[in-house]
Amino acid sequence: MTPASDSPLTNNLVAEKLNEISTLMRLAGENDFKAIAFERVARMIEGLDHDINEHIANRTLTDLKGVGKSIADDIYALAGTGEIPVLTALKERVPAGLITWLDISGMGPKKIYKIHQEFGITEIDELKAKCEDGSVAALPGMGEKTAQKILKSIEWMQQFGERCRLDEATEIAEAIFDELKGLEGVQQISVAGSLRRSLETIGDIDILIAADEQDASAIFDTFTSHELVTEILGRGDTKSSVRTTRGRQVDVRIVKPEQFAAALMYFTGSKEHNVGMRQRARDRKLTLNEYGLFHMDAEGGTDFDRPVDAASEADIYKKLDLGFVPPELREDRGEFDWFAKHDRADLLEEGELRGILHAHSTYSDGKRSIREMAEACMDLGYEYLGLTDHSRTAAYAGGLSIECVQQQWKEIDALNNEFEKDGKGFVILKGIESDILGDGSLDYPDDILKGFDFVIASVHSALELPRGKMMDRFRRAIENPYTRIVGHPTGRLLLRRGGSDIDLNELIQLAADNNTAIEINANPWRLDLDWRYGLKARDCGLMTAICPDAHDTEGLTDVRYGTGIARKGWFGRERVLNTMGVEQLKKWFAG
Repeated sequence: MTPASDSPLTNNLVAEKLNEISTLMRLAGENDFKAIAFERVARMIEGLDHDINEHIANRTLTDLKGVGKSIADDIYALAGTGEIPVLTALKERVPAGLITWLDISGMGPKKIYKIHQEFGITEIDELKAKCEDGSVAALPGMGEKTAQKILKSIEWMQQFGERCRLDEATEIAEAIFDELKGLEGVQQISVAGSLRRSLETIGDIDILIAADEQDASAIFDTFTSHELVTEILGRGDTKSSVRTTRGRQVDVRIVKPEQFAAALMYFTGSKEHNVGMRQRARDRKLTLNEYGLFHMDAEGGTDFDRPVDAASEADIYKKLDLGFVPPELREDRGEFDWFAKHDRADLLEEGELRGILHAHSTYSDGKRSIREMAEACMDLGYEYLGLTDHSRTAAYAGGLSIECVQQQWKEIDALNNEFEKDGKGFVILKGIESDILGDGSLDYPDDILKGFDFVIASVHSALELPRGKMMDRFRRAIENPYTRIVGHPTGRLLLRRGGSDIDLNELIQLAADNNTAIEINANPWRLDLDWRYGLKARDCGLMTAICPDAHDTEGLTDVRYGTGIARKGWFGRERVLNTMGVEQLKKWFAG
């Protein structure tokens, strides 16, 4: 790796290296507690609202939560030499091929370590062969059933990949949820896991049901025979797992009604949030697990005969001296400190959006006319549409020449006059998604830019510029008085490509200082601004907009995914532009 003097460290890079150490430690069969320590520090550093280089320069890393002398020395070594000795040693011990095994459903580090130690194999094709010839089944604790599950998982992983987008998981979950919710015996039901937390990509889908024991079999019959199910992975008395036609694994668990609240909390996660909750319980001489909240016995164990009355998740939080933590915030990123002092957080609700910003028409690369997009917005109950076709440099997307811009303005004026005459109470705003050019300038001269109601400034080209040049590019665009919103700041496409190398903490501060918003692009391929920078955005008062980036009428409903990300990033309605009425919004755009 290049020494830090040539390529300054970033928070994400440090976190990435620490996570890599954690993963390799587990694959090497080392003590899990050591691996967890690296994982926790990595998560903390990802959420820092300032540059970790400040602590490196001042030798104050141990002032950060969870950073002991040993991990601090590892980070100092990375900064000074570009390498971490423990990571270098682990890479020599753990073959790179084993890391890909973690993508196989049901293959945890312990099982991987065991198979590797026994056979000395490192590649997925070798693992597949050992499963097929009976070698894996012959291992103690494995068996033929396990070997067949591994084979099936490899087949599905190679076809579909280990994770899917939020919208794909939502569509599957809702189809199965809707089938199960009205069944006789289902007393309570909820989606759980990372989908309930609105994580941007999803692995397995979890659904939790409260039902009496005698009703479980009939519920599982309906679940396992659903039209989306292509394979039953396992079926027991309290849990059944299936593979769907779209490659996703879905797990349905049935618990006793009195256990539902604690089980929902447990299976929603995150793992890190659950660890924090269990510690809070222990601090109060209680124990918390998936079965409920209980008093401790004399030896400090769980006294299952002395449950604490808690009929809901809110009750459990209250018993542990916390306000109710919404599922989206359960990531151990500041929620414990906040909800120890506050009963609630004012997070955005989907119904609070009053208009759509960032949508395209047939003038550029959209599939619908301006009228069709506007009428679809009206059908959804919105008060305005901020139309933002691509600017002229985006020739690949039908970017608008100056003549086309002027033609579009005339059409918008005519439609607005028609809507007003007909009493529609709906307005189309004249916007543009202007490319940020290589030097940071916008894509039209000032006399055209001033004619728009608002400008979204986005990077679509030269995404791989070095950090310094990319930040200079953004800085000039944000300081341009016509830029009111920065579009999809990293340019990432989830599960396809990573984002540009930018300092999001610095970008957020820069935008806030210039009274410029950064959108949460609600397109499920993007979900960008990254929610992990929500605390920084909250602390500096950054404004955002939930923008579907819709190229068709169907895309307008993607705001639901952006709303989940906004909630996960601690945004309330007061910091979301499209919760404003159109007149208030126009005033904000006017500066």
